[in-house]
Amino acid sequence: MKIGNSVEATAVPAPSGKAAPSDAAQVSGSVDKAAASTQVALSSTAAGLHAATVQAATADFDSGKVDRISQSIADGSYTVNPEAIADKLIANAQELLSRSQR
Repeated sequence: MKIGNSVEATAVPAPSGKAAPSDAAQVSGSVDKAAASTQVALSSTAAGLHAATVQAATADFDSGKVDRISQSIADGSYTVNPEAIADKLIANAQELLSRSQR
């Protein structure tokens, strides 16, 4: 058994100089007209994803709250409530499990 990086070259025909236009290239004028009138229907999943993306991009937030939290983190007075975090994690897990059982 030979082990190495040798790769056998595959014979590729040399270009003959002038290429003939393909059938697709010959009818490209009619393809452009057809493409301009093509309609696409999105699935409900794709439409929902698009709506969520738009909503996320334009979502409102309380900049004052963000500033207050940033300041409390900076001065070391921010406290974490582990019970609240645990309760929300459990609620999210229960919601995901109920969705998957449907």
